[in-house]
Parts: sequence; structure tokens; C-alpha cells
Amino acid sequence: MAEHEEAMERLIQVAQHALETGDVPVAAAVMDPEGFVIATATNTKERDSDPTAHAEILALRAAGKALGLANLQGHTLMVTLEPCVMCAGAITQARISQLVFGAWDDKAGAAGSKHDLVRDRTLPHRVEEVIGGVLEEQCSRLLTDFFSIRKS
Repeated sequence: MAEHEEAMERLIQVAQHALETGDVPVAAAVMDPEGFVIATATNTKERDSDPTAHAEILALRAAGKALGLANLQGHTLMVTLEPCVMCAGAITQARISQLVFGAWDDKAGAAGSKHDLVRDRTLPHRVEEVIGGVLEEQCSRLLTDFFSIRKS
């Protein structure tokens, strides 16, 4: 768990860069089986006017391109917020083996809170291990602060 916390602390810092563009501060990273970061991304939905530009999707695309692979089996996806249904679908299609996330998303989460798409046995691919709630309080605070400022 300690290695996940260190990596999540770095990812929280990355997520803060999304604030510069008015995007929801979420960051994701794809790591190889040894824990080396292959790709990192933040939400750029607002910046790019792209409804699919979630951090998870962008990190998966960048990792696939960097590795020359569409199959990321054996890799870990770490993200500051529990993935939504769209991202959960992309995670399973990428064949990510481990998902680690910070804040739970009780409204739209698809990795155990609202839905559990990443472990759905009826799908051809699923995530082998899901670890949620890593530095949950810090990840949640980043989002809460962002939305409270936007409502003001």
C-alpha cells in the first residue's frame, strides 16, 4: 500500500495542473509491471472541447502509443477518482490488470461504488485487481474544493 500512496501523492500534484484549464482535477497514470510510469494525463475535456478527454482515456492512449501496444495486460492504471462507465469500458478493452484509485465516485463510479463494470464477469475482459480509496481524503478534497469554487 505504501508504494500506491507515494504514486498517488505524485498523481494528486499532476491533477492540480487540470485546474489551469478549468478541467475537473483528475489525473491518471499507466505503470508497467515494475511500477515504471509509461504515461500520465489529466482531464482536458474543457480545454479540448472533447467529451471523451478523461484522464484515464488519455493515459491509456498515450501508453498504447508509447509501447506500440493496444493490449496493456500486466499494467496498472492509477487514477485520482474512481473511473466512470466510459473509462471503465476503455480500461477493460485495454486489458489493464490492476486499477488503483483514490476517491470513490458514488454518483458515476464504475469500479465498485455505483457500478462494477471493471470486474463484470459477463464481459470478455476484466481487471484482475481493484484497489480503491488510496489517499481518498486528499483526492476527494481536491474535487470538493474545485466544485465549491465553481459554484461560487
